[in-house]
Amino acid sequence: MTASVSAQDLQAQLARITPLREAIGQAIVGQHDVVEQLLIGLLAGGHCLLEGVPGLGKTLLVRTLGQALDLQFRRVQFTPDLMPSDILGTEILEEDHGTGHRHFKFQPGPVFTNLLLADELNRTPPKTQAALLEAMQEKTVSYAGVTHELPAPFFVLATQNPLEQAGTYPLPEAQLDRFLLHVKVDYPSEAEERAIIEQTTGSSAAKVPQVMHGADVLALQARVREVHLGADLLDWITRLVRASRPGAAAPAEINQYVKWSAGPRAGQSLVLAAKARALLNGRFAATRDDIAALAAPVLRHRLLLSFAAEAEQKSADDVVAALLRAVPHPA
Repeated sequence: MTASVSAQDLQAQLARITPLREAIGQAIVGQHDVVEQLLIGLLAGGHCLLEGVPGLGKTLLVRTLGQALDLQFRRVQFTPDLMPSDILGTEILEEDHGTGHRHFKFQPGPVFTNLLLADELNRTPPKTQAALLEAMQEKTVSYAGVTHELPAPFFVLATQNPLEQAGTYPLPEAQLDRFLLHVKVDYPSEAEERAIIEQTTGSSAAKVPQVMHGADVLALQARVREVHLGADLLDWITRLVRASRPGAAAPAEINQYVKWSAGPRAGQSLVLAAKARALLNGRFAATRDDIAALAAPVLRHRLLLSFAAEAEQKSADDVVAALLRAVPHPA
């Protein structure tokens, strides 16, 4: 923690997280792990990819987060005919009616926002998917030789349907690696499903209050990087990431089930996510539990499984679980 931030100021910043959780709970029933991982992505300054079958409220969840944050929010529905310029923007020809002079002017697209909902990202072809690469990594858009800065904070929340669904295109590995977390959205419990049906079929809709401003988000993102993570935990994260790559030193399950694995960005993501989880829970030091809880969301989209894994119906989460068992953690 820097000396410029007092304990009182830090507690005031952390106190804003509870109202944010409560605001999201006004419209979202259950999905506590999903909400926590979205907030971890927000605090860590990373992007999140939500995956689940249609009808589980992925879009509603992201829209609710956008309503609770006093930030500019835009939604793009990705379709097979969507073009890169529909996302990034384009140049338009303008004429000065006084002089008759014509010139091109850049018209920003919907990516120029704080919170971008990329809905059903895998329903658009790779050319359009790749249009987001620079924006997600560099937080800039280059067009006609000019680089345009995106507003801060900038946060992409993308949803996708499982690849077994008709009309979907797998995201390229380079783009998947830009997502901090891959969040699985599963079916609700029976009690939660009943509450969802009751809440969404009544006469009154839930109202989500705005509880956090952009400056608050940026301040919390700065605090995340000051959270302590011990050298032993950093060593463990490094070993986990390196052990996920097939090779002579890799665990047997990795060599059997993994074709391609995580690069250094995975280790960076796991460190930041663990720090964000600690801060989200009011702690200023990350623990072994933070790392173990986030290993699957950080790694599952960075593992390319082999045919043997598909034949034996092994998922990326199964491989991550085996990895955690094979690589000893600090005592």
